[in-house]
Amino acid sequence: MSSITEDVSIENLSSLQTLPDSFTWKHTAADSVLPPSSAAVKESIPIINLSDPDVTTLLGNACKTWGAFQIANHGVPQKLLDDIESLSKTFFDMPSERKLEAASSDKGASGYGEPRISTFFEKKMWSEGMTIADGSYRNQFLKIWPRDYTKYCRLVEEYKGEMEKLASRLLSSILGSLGVTVDDIEWAHKAKNSGSKMGSSVIRLNHYPVCPEPERAMGLAAHTDTCLLTILHQSNMGGLQVFKKESGWVTVEPIPGVLVVNIGDLFHILSNGKFHSVVHRAIVNQTRSRISVAYLWGGPAGDVEISPISKIAGPVGPCLYRPVTWSEYLRIKFEVFDKALDAIRVVNPTN
Repeated sequence: MSSITEDVSIENLSSLQTLPDSFTWKHTAADSVLPPSSAAVKESIPIINLSDPDVTTLLGNACKTWGAFQIANHGVPQKLLDDIESLSKTFFDMPSERKLEAASSDKGASGYGEPRISTFFEKKMWSEGMTIADGSYRNQFLKIWPRDYTKYCRLVEEYKGEMEKLASRLLSSILGSLGVTVDDIEWAHKAKNSGSKMGSSVIRLNHYPVCPEPERAMGLAAHTDTCLLTILHQSNMGGLQVFKKESGWVTVEPIPGVLVVNIGDLFHILSNGKFHSVVHRAIVNQTRSRISVAYLWGGPAGDVEISPISKIAGPVGPCLYRPVTWSEYLRIKFEVFDKALDAIRVVNPTN
């Protein structure tokens, strides 16, 4: 099937019968950024029951080995997961002009549009998304859902609340596997004692439409998340892949009621590199569209510095990364992309 050359907007992907040139990726073994989809192996990231008495050890092992895992018995109501997925489908099923009413602007992160990492790649990704980052999403919801505005805003706030509780719970357990607590992170300790939020958060609704030539397209290119933790709910269509050095690309098949969690760059820094932020991507298919909802739990705002936890680095082990503010690290990430951690790594660290 030959590709077409005209430029195509992301909101029109579902209607295409042929893959445009601008969305055609090279899947070759020599491509270090994008190994071929066929490289995915029959292996699976760990599934951890949060009610397991050994949950701390299990989480620590998963973070060290994979940088990602799935969780069951997490306490998030299934109805809430179904409702946020339904909201996503309702939005992405809208006509193009309606979706564009919620388009993101240069002044804010919230809104409809391409993945932010798209600027680092020559080819476009076969996906569209809606980012809910701050209060501005309320105005966007009012435009596209004038009758259901209140209901959908309430749903988003409930989802954010449940995800924040779960993220805090996971953070405590994962830190416990390293022999430290939240109190060992100065800015997190202050936030906990003051009753304020420990970090910022973003919800990203993703839609990967049916693709006419999935073997030549990419839903979301390989990257790491910039945050502490990402908690992902994916619909019953698979597409998420994580990269494991020893195995290659591993597909994370969706399991009803089970959530996917991955380590981000910020946790990589806090753990002094003991837990690596995981490289992941999304592929597409020719038969069914896919929805995913990502909750990205970020870092402190302002001039608060983030650095390896001193107890993890230890009295004899050097800190591998220099202190950096959340704002500075975001700026570095959007300048050098996958080289951001290298950019703040200490050269020849000493005690």
